[in-house]
Amino acid sequence: MSDTATRSTSTDAGAASGTGFVKIVGWVVAAIGAVMLVVVQDQLAAENIIVAEDAQWFAGDEVNGPLTAYSQADIINQHALEASEGKTYAELDREDPVRATMMNASFLRASLFTSVLAFGVSFMAMGLGVVQILLGFSMTRVAGMLSHPVRA
Repeated sequence: MSDTATRSTSTDAGAASGTGFVKIVGWVVAAIGAVMLVVVQDQLAAENIIVAEDAQWFAGDEVNGPLTAYSQADIINQHALEASEGKTYAELDREDPVRATMMNASFLRASLFTSVLAFGVSFMAMGLGVVQILLGFSMTRVAGMLSHPVRA
């Protein structure tokens, strides 16, 4: 067997194992993203939060996704600002009894925004996993083309 044939075979094996690894990583990342999406959605739905009736979007719907969570966070902010006559937590006097309401509203909004962020990260992980899988398939195809060039 010639030296060229030996190098070509070892290169083919290395390319195949590398592209297989890329695809496996893609499947794992996409699966983790999907699992985390379901976990976040289940945990959010378990809180039994209903979007306020006067919300701009999704009024009366159960909070179980990023859009309903964002909508509820928005209406909480509106209600809090109404209670404080347009002042934020930092603008209120330390002895103002409305300050506790503003603090609670801030905590609730932060929790809802955290779930919105978690949904975004889950979607991003799934998207990156799919890109990784496609990259692995593309690398496999290119490696095959390079190891068996078409002769003119």
